[in-house]
Amino acid sequence: MTDVDKWTVREGVRHQLMVIGENPQREGLIDTPDRVAKSLAELYSGYEWSDNEIKKMMTTFPNQGCDEIVLLRDHTFYSNCEHHMLPFYGKMHIAYIPNKEIVGISKLCRLANVYSRRLQVQEVLTQQIATALMEHLQPLGAAVVVEGKHLCMMMRGVHQQDTIMTTSCMLGNFKNEKARHELFQLIRR
Repeated sequence: MTDVDKWTVREGVRHQLMVIGENPQREGLIDTPDRVAKSLAELYSGYEWSDNEIKKMMTTFPNQGCDEIVLLRDHTFYSNCEHHMLPFYGKMHIAYIPNKEIVGISKLCRLANVYSRRLQVQEVLTQQIATALMEHLQPLGAAVVVEGKHLCMMMRGVHQQDTIMTTSCMLGNFKNEKARHELFQLIRR
């Protein structure tokens, strides 16, 4: 985020505070526009990554014979709904079946974070991560399962506190029923 963008955010927050009936000069709110600008820079940092930068980030190593499922289970994610700009969060499970290379496990977390830190809907987030993994690692298969709680349903609208939305994207060998079944068995452990 540029300095001009941060100034624009700060002014927008000041205006928003006035619209809801607050005084932006009140002691507790004086620094709020600056804090919001910094927060937005972090929350939406996924926009800073190009496909080329994502590919470079995906540190790989030669596969030394692994031909079974590799699963990163229970990765915690936070994102923001593009419809109400309210958070959704939960657990994400990212799996692949290696081909010629394996990937540094932390890179799977980074990949998830790149796409989570954009305005999103959970369905698209799930697909973007699986597709990027297939594209940049070229495994035999990639799968992503996301379990999310949405504040747009919890804080407003239907006020559902315990509802969890689950989405999945299965690519390559995970289209095979046996691989899909094994993946879900590993996730449930």
